[in-house]
Amino acid sequence: MRRDSPRWLKLPAYAKLNLGLEVLGVRQDGYHELRTLFQTIDLKDDVELTLADRGVTIACDHPGVPTDDSNLAVRAARELLAFSRSGRGARIRLVKRIPVAGGLGGGSSDAATVLRGLDRLLGLGLGATELHRLARRLGADVPFFLVGGTALGLARGDEVYPLRRQIEAHFVLVDPQRPVSTAAVFRRVDESLTPRENGNTIFRFVSSDLEGTGAFSALTNELEAAALTEVPELGEVVRRIREILLGDGARMAALSGSGSSFFGLFEDGRQARRAESRLQAAGFRALRGRTITFEQYGRAWSRALGRSRGGGRTR
Repeated sequence: MRRDSPRWLKLPAYAKLNLGLEVLGVRQDGYHELRTLFQTIDLKDDVELTLADRGVTIACDHPGVPTDDSNLAVRAARELLAFSRSGRGARIRLVKRIPVAGGLGGGSSDAATVLRGLDRLLGLGLGATELHRLARRLGADVPFFLVGGTALGLARGDEVYPLRRQIEAHFVLVDPQRPVSTAAVFRRVDESLTPRENGNTIFRFVSSDLEGTGAFSALTNELEAAALTEVPELGEVVRRIREILLGDGARMAALSGSGSSFFGLFEDGRQARRAESRLQAAGFRALRGRTITFEQYGRAWSRALGRSRGGGRTR
């Protein structure tokens, strides 16, 4: 371990939206061939990491988060520690703010944060290539959280390419508090999937260089219909949410990932505030925030990884 390595770290694990998602077919490895447009937002979990003599333990303030080896953050710690051959262990503490099973990538973001944090605590200095290799072994969304901002996801979604022009916008997010199983949604998709070589709306959107916001309306999430079939009671809920978001000026309104979180994207912060208020008055759990660009994401991580020095203690 390097002398300047901190004793503990408190790190952000930001959520994501899928601004568009297309399912092109099933790959030979059993995963789905995807095209997706990722977007980091400023909703985040907190991840506290401390090195231990041996083993990996995790504590979390949310009852819906597993605290055994099924937790992706635990698996990430085991992968990194095994790779390091350090013989050390780790203690993880999660403060959850990202809705669980909401299509916002909370578990994947926690895992990516653990990879980065333990790399720093152990003073390994792993480069992007090695961290991405470990991230791909954990899950298709995990590599994105090593990149952040507005990015195109190809293959399983794990080939991630930041876009030249980043989206700067307001969002309003609604958590219907009805978790949806990602595996079940993809099984629904497979029932009517017609394989194709490529998608149209995402590449058309990207090729427009994000000029203006009119192109947002062309983006779709091809998992949305399957998610609403899997959880039928969401249908009327989503209809009401979409009506409010679009009525208050959202440039787009869609399910994120496999759901069940639903969001609207706004140019105007005043419109976003009005939509948030109307949703809350209608009885929905809604919150408002901003998108995070690739550059902002990088700066946030530089601050977080450089902030803690040797004298820190976990609380």
